[in-house]
Formats: sequence, structure tokens, C-alpha cells
Amino acid sequence: MPKVTLPSGLRVHYQRVGQGPDLVMVHGITGNLAAWHLQIVPDLQERFRILTYDLRGHGMSDAPPTGYTPDDMAEDLLELLDALEVERPVVVGHSYGADIGLYLAARRPDRIREVIAIEAALPALEQTRRGEKWVGWSFWSQVLENAGHVVPPDKRSDMRYMVRATVDLPKQWGPLRGLPRNPKPMLRLLDETTLPEDYRKVGSLTLERIGEISAPIFLIYQDASAFIDTYDYLCAHLQDVDSVLLPSTDWGHFGPLEQPREVVQAIVDRLLGESDSEQGLMEEVED
Repeated sequence: MPKVTLPSGLRVHYQRVGQGPDLVMVHGITGNLAAWHLQIVPDLQERFRILTYDLRGHGMSDAPPTGYTPDDMAEDLLELLDALEVERPVVVGHSYGADIGLYLAARRPDRIREVIAIEAALPALEQTRRGEKWVGWSFWSQVLENAGHVVPPDKRSDMRYMVRATVDLPKQWGPLRGLPRNPKPMLRLLDETTLPEDYRKVGSLTLERIGEISAPIFLIYQDASAFIDTYDYLCAHLQDVDSVLLPSTDWGHFGPLEQPREVVQAIVDRLLGESDSEQGLMEEVED
């Protein structure tokens, strides 16, 4: 159970496996590093040296009461890279983890090779998701209602309410679907931290600054994603962007759990196929 104490004093739980060019994988809200290790890390670790870690407030990392904005999380990631002496990795993030990667790319493009953003949402684009008509709230409400929990109309877009209503449901995605969920980590985030408010703070990555990101960005979304409007915006406004749309699944957002093989293939094609050769990446590591 390795942990490192960052200059901020935060203790972060992490895992490092594999050999090769550096990949850093960043999970989403209410998840932990285990999401990557179910299938994606085993499929990639023979080609890459992979760093996974628990975000602040998640898994076995410290859970301070504040500091959960994307800017805060990007600073945590930067300090983690410094502490573990990881130079210019590819950052692979899912959902809020993808947001964190994009915030880091905007702030410190010199410290990353590129960002692979899986289903990024970005607070600056929240206007595309305002109100109960956003399809993501509909997906979430339907899961709850299928389990017998009717969501009041005025609560359909209430993050705290929706998470609290979900804690007693079995796991919904991936190979662990149907198994009991441990509600304590989610309740801790809801009741003891500012995450439910912080995650939507725009901070440094405004709409205007999205177009200023100079680092290469590779987008992975599902073709019926709840965040497809964000995908369209990023494709149109990022300077150096490529993308792939995967076939849709029931939820249209949880690719690393619902279709890990397709996600792995997209990452491999991007890093070792169409854009870079394996030999070229290995030469950079040896240098």
C-alpha cells in the first residue's frame, strides 16, 4: 500500500506497474485506482510503465474537507509527478479524471506528453448540461427508478441527492456489476468534503482558455455519450486534437468499465500505432 506525502501535506495512495513509456491514469468522482486495474492495466502493463493513484478524498488517499476543484486536483497531480520523478507522461483520465488532465495540460503543457481524455465533462461546459432535461440525469434517474426509487422532479439535477440515493444500489457497471456497494466512501465525500460544490468550479480553464491548450489531446467518447456536446465543443476548439467514438453502451459514459478492451485498443492505436511507433517512444524513454 505505497503512499507518498506531497508538499501540500496530502498523503496519496498510488500503484506503479509495468515497463516502458510513462502512463498516468486518473479515475473519476467516487471511484478509485482499482477501476483501472480490473482489465485496462493488465492489458497495458507490458507496454507501458503505469502510475495509478487515488484522488484526494477517494480510496486510500487522505480526505481533507476542502480542495476538490479541478485546479486543486491538477496541482495534486503535478506534485505527485514531481514526488515520484515522472517526467512528461501521457495522462489518461476518465470523466473528472479527464477534466483534471485537461486542467494540467492548460497549466503545465511542459510536464505532459499528451492527454487521453475519456468522457471529459469540464465545468466550463456545464451550460450544455443544465436542467433536468440533460440526458445524463435521465440515465441516472432511470437506474434509480428501475431499482424502485422514484426521483422527485426537483431533485433530478441535484448531485448530492442523486449520489445519496445511489449508495444502497449494487454496482452498476463493468465486471463487478450486481455486487454490493460500500456506501461509506461516497457518504464521506458528500457529508465531510466540499467535492459536490467544488467539482463544478470553472477556475482557470474557462471557455476561452480551452482554445489555448497547446498539448496534444486525444478524445475517447461513446457515440451516444451523455457528454457528446462537450466532445463536439472540444473537437471544434482544441488546437491539437484527435478523437475516436466508441459504440454506445447502456450508460454512454463508463467506457473503462463497460468496454475496457475497446478503450485499451484506442490507447494502443493512439500511442503505438497511428501517431507514434513503439520504437520511437522507447527511444525517448532511453534518452
